[in-house]
Amino acid sequence: MSRFHGVDSEVGTLRTVIVHRPGAELKRVLPRDTGQLLFAQLPWAARAQQEHDMFTQVLRDHGVQVLYLTELLQDVLEYSPARRQAIEAALGAVTLGDELTGQVRRHLDGLDPEALTEVLIAGLTAGEFGGRGVVYQLLPGSDFLIEPLPNLVFFRDCGVWIGDRVAVASPAAPDRRVHAQLTDVIYAHHPLFAGTKSLYRPGAEPMEGGDVLLLAPGVIAAGSSPAGVARLARHVFDAGLAHTVLVVPLGHPGRRLDTACTMVGADMVLMRPAAAYSLTTRVLTPGGDSLRASHPQAFLVSAAQAAGLDRLRVIETGLGPAAAGREQWDDAGNLLVLGPGLVVSHERNVASHARLERCGVEVITVPGSELCGVRGGPRSLCCPVSRDPALLPGDLYPESSQGVLSVVAWNLDARHDRVRHVELNVSSRYHDDHTIVTICGEIDLYTAPRLHSELAAVLVDGMPARVVIDMSGVEFCDSTGMNVLLSCLRRVRERGGELEIASPKPAVRKILQVTGLDSVFTLVDDANMSRPKPAVPQ
Repeated sequence: MSRFHGVDSEVGTLRTVIVHRPGAELKRVLPRDTGQLLFAQLPWAARAQQEHDMFTQVLRDHGVQVLYLTELLQDVLEYSPARRQAIEAALGAVTLGDELTGQVRRHLDGLDPEALTEVLIAGLTAGEFGGRGVVYQLLPGSDFLIEPLPNLVFFRDCGVWIGDRVAVASPAAPDRRVHAQLTDVIYAHHPLFAGTKSLYRPGAEPMEGGDVLLLAPGVIAAGSSPAGVARLARHVFDAGLAHTVLVVPLGHPGRRLDTACTMVGADMVLMRPAAAYSLTTRVLTPGGDSLRASHPQAFLVSAAQAAGLDRLRVIETGLGPAAAGREQWDDAGNLLVLGPGLVVSHERNVASHARLERCGVEVITVPGSELCGVRGGPRSLCCPVSRDPALLPGDLYPESSQGVLSVVAWNLDARHDRVRHVELNVSSRYHDDHTIVTICGEIDLYTAPRLHSELAAVLVDGMPARVVIDMSGVEFCDSTGMNVLLSCLRRVRERGGELEIASPKPAVRKILQVTGLDSVFTLVDDANMSRPKPAVPQ
């Protein structure tokens, strides 16, 4: 496996994904099963395989490492604990009675890893199994003892990586739970993921991977159940992986957030007009031992503010009211970002492709007649395991010069209804074994991008292991500034270092306490004092 970076956004250059190539399970789907399918119609298995192969070849052509779920599952089924966990997951979804269940368990346990993987994914009929007893005799030969998993090809729903940790889905639909449980077996037992910590596990409140968007480093949007979002938010806050979670109600239990909003750039989204300007959210932030929830707000405004942006640019799909209730036809939602300015989309979405290209986004098209699920696109077919770190707000602006930086901005003073002058001064110096970055002024939406540029100049190869940010001269720091500091903390820790905040004024310290970031950052009283032990381990 290539060098692991983790995933902090939807738009960093894609490095590694997990996919499931559709197989025999699609050939065993019957018309009676269509109510449980995520496909728009009964799939043509051979054509679905061709389309999937073309999709994964595009990924490889652009330097993406493609890992196959089937191969990963075969690997882990060599280990007894993983075999037991996988078999119990499959049997937990059936009601065969104690006698027949015991017979099937013994049969599965005797299969080699390749054959067991085939049964777990493609299913097992009564006619394929030589059982005995009354229950077995009463079953038609075509009935499944182990149900096939045709929806497994939409592997994004099985989980999502947030930073260097994985959140495995907990589907509400009973027929989807085995998908997540087998995914959990892989992450728990495969050597590729040894040491990976879990943020979410099957069996918790409902949550699916397609309902989670990584809007920006430290900013997550989720459309799952309220209880599921709250649990995920607590875990990402405790792990220091996010400072803001946006709860987005979608009004339909079968709808996924990634079909309503698709990130195509660090400051750009693709959305249907009706959704773009009507979608609301409630913002969750840490609040000591609990969570703080805002009043309902406009989704686009809240997302931009949390990400430290002036605004999010919206590319409209062009679907009018008459088409708003249809599935994905000419929508192009749920496309997959390969890197800055480069996306993969189904070839039929010609109108939206034209809009994307007019905005400077290059579109690579792949066929999707069989793999076009219920509003699902290329994004739904894979789970990114590794992306390059995303651009931070300051990366969207010209780089600043190194050394001493003076930023002058203008902001509206709501109290006096007039424009006031805002100045931010930043300087850096070396002291013993660490770098001290001194900030004076106010950090807000207008000055934060340039602050990031200065901090980025410090975070270069060969930097000291300890970076101290002296905030004794900072009078004000809003959520945009906190986002920049949190992103820099993550980058320093990725290189084995530590970032500390020194001498924050009472107003700034209060913000750190209210947001819970005082337990994430190491706070010191003096920028020149000897290094203390970090308050919270990585």
